[in-house]
Amino acid sequence: MFDRLRLFGIAALAIVVVIVILQNTAPVETKLLFVSITMPRAVLLFLTFVIGFVVGLLAAGRIARRKEKTGD
Repeated sequence: MFDRLRLFGIAALAIVVVIVILQNTAPVETKLLFVSITMPRAVLLFLTFVIGFVVGLLAAGRIARRKEKTGD
């Protein structure tokens, strides 16, 4: 039962991702300090997601290590 629910959730998420990508193909200009980059909006959204995910993983790992050291 749980496996089917998880499969359904993954499929729904994949469909939403495809819809977002297809609806956001217009190029946008992004400025980062002194550099200006033009890219499709979907790429910008994906890069933002990946950066946030990596930062979250690093923060969670750091918190977990801190808890191991203190023994909580």
